[in-house]
Amino acid sequence: MKRFIYILLTMALVSCEGPVPRHPVKRNTTNSIQAAIERSKKLLATEEALMQTVMRKDSTNTYVQSASGSWYYYNKKNNKATEKAQPDDLVTMTYNVLSFDNDTIYSMQDIGILKYKVDKQELFPGLRNAVKVLKENETATFLFPSSLGYGVPGDGDRIGVNMPLKSTVAVIKIEKEQDSL
Repeated sequence: MKRFIYILLTMALVSCEGPVPRHPVKRNTTNSIQAAIERSKKLLATEEALMQTVMRKDSTNTYVQSASGSWYYYNKKNNKATEKAQPDDLVTMTYNVLSFDNDTIYSMQDIGILKYKVDKQELFPGLRNAVKVLKENETATFLFPSSLGYGVPGDGDRIGVNMPLKSTVAVIKIEKEQDSL
């Protein structure tokens, strides 16, 4: 019996170790992030080459590169106006969305006249930037890479995955934000 108590006591002392902490599983996400970055760079390079091809074929217009990465030319320029839309201004505008092959995806009639509070409402990134480039009564046609369009998901309807877009944007009126006192 003494021997049984001795064995039981020894087992109790040996088994009294504290809990062994679990270490987090290390996952190397650097490779997948790098792969995504490389895919995005290749896609952008392909789309930029496509935009250059579209611009070369269109010899009648002079394209200007915007700071955001899109290209555009003026259909109608207003040299008298000086003010461009700023954040919180209310812009009355219309636009269409085309493929680079000039197939109409959404016409100006489909979209209609839109009142847009600059930087406060959702539009695709290229269009938000385009509104800030134009002055009142100006119209321009923009070429947007897919990253400035609807990106990877598209719009879930007519615009496909990673689809570069062409859009003619017309700013009808700019109402400056009124300072509230």
